[in-house]
Amino acid sequence: MSAGGLPMAVPAQDLPARVRIYEVGARDGLQNEKAEVPTEVKAEFIRRLADAGLTTIEATSFVHPKWVPQLADAEQLFPQVGDLDVELPVLVPNQRGLDRALALGARRIAVFASATESFAKANLNRTLDESLAVFAPVVRQAKDAGVHVRGYVSMCFGDPWEGAVPLHQVARVCTALRDMGCDELSLGDTIGVATPGHVLGLLALLNEEGVPTNTIGVHFHDTYGQALANTYAALEHGVTTVDASAGGLGGCPYAKSATGNLATEDLVWMLHGLGIETGVDLGRLTATSVWMAEQLGRPSPSRTVRALSHKDQ
Repeated sequence: MSAGGLPMAVPAQDLPARVRIYEVGARDGLQNEKAEVPTEVKAEFIRRLADAGLTTIEATSFVHPKWVPQLADAEQLFPQVGDLDVELPVLVPNQRGLDRALALGARRIAVFASATESFAKANLNRTLDESLAVFAPVVRQAKDAGVHVRGYVSMCFGDPWEGAVPLHQVARVCTALRDMGCDELSLGDTIGVATPGHVLGLLALLNEEGVPTNTIGVHFHDTYGQALANTYAALEHGVTTVDASAGGLGGCPYAKSATGNLATEDLVWMLHGLGIETGVDLGRLTATSVWMAEQLGRPSPSRTVRALSHKDQ
């Protein structure tokens, strides 16, 4: 799959030379699928993503099967991909999840916090402060074991129940996770309502609160078509880690207004056009998303996947 040498690379000033893409398709992308995706298909998906040049691929979540049935096969899946020479972070919701992940040799984990009380209640069945209290010993044990810890913060830019979320409220959760020992934070626009000025405002406040830009990743949904614009704003601020989902897979089972994640292919097209290195082979990545769409029985929502796959028909 090619586009005749396109996109032509025309660098813009003051942007990072390289961006690390944190691929979430195998976990965040698939977790909301109603039909069970076989473990072997998930493993092949991850292998193909690695073959396309992605070096950080979130593999699964060690959550109770009752809450996310699609990821009930974490114990079976992780050993099938553990030999890959890539980073394979996994989501852990609590102490039990961490123990399960560590038992299988996971070296990178993520915890999932909320910037709002309403989403903490819906997603974690706890208040915001109660959820942070649960994460503290999890992060501490992970760090004691020499494991890298990411802290996801959802609803950073808006909440379906509470509406606008004050910047200082987001910063409070972010600094709490930092103080626990999280190595990096991912700012989630769970329902896709952020705009570029909002992104820059939050990043600036986090810097003022002592959270370095090089520890921040961004996670945008494209509900209102703003994901790439918001990503560009984050790049201008110096962010070099961007979450994305191959083929634009994903949503959120606890926020019905959340549509798909930023498609990795759409992100790579923009980054390559800016002359920013990613290490990703766009043709192989697109072929992977076309294959995965076939497994799911529906076309990919990614505009770049549709454009490039159409050219080869």
